Amino acid sequence: MKLQLSQSGNDPYFTSYGDGYVAVSGERYEHNLLVMPGHAVERWEVAGFETLSSADFAALLALEPEVVVLGTGAALRFPHPSVTGPLTAAGVGIEVMDTRAACRTYNILLSEDRKVVAAILVA
Repeated sequence: MKLQLSQSGNDPYFTSYGDGYVAVSGERYEHNLLVMPGHAVERWEVAGFETLSSADFAALLALEPEVVVLGTGAALRFPHPSVTGPLTAAGVGIEVMDTRAACRTYNILLSEDRKVVAAILVA
């Protein structure tokens, strides 16, 4: 599905998604990634949902987000609260949804000038 966003800056935003990929600012990615305003798209070095750890989320604190949108792949899956605990302890919001919904939500938060990080599991 293609997405449209009224975009005035150079911030990366999701332009489409499908089975096994997402596209950010027109570039297709088939691996897990981090997307945030003011930064280049980064590979998120996690193997998958089952391997997520609290260290993965603690590392996101260096990006100073207000909220992290976690896209869990094709299906909505909730990580154990201990895994996302570093974000909660730091007062950072965490929203968990399937990857397609996470892409749409990130774009909305980006358009509102929020400090959002999309942590996307593609598969």
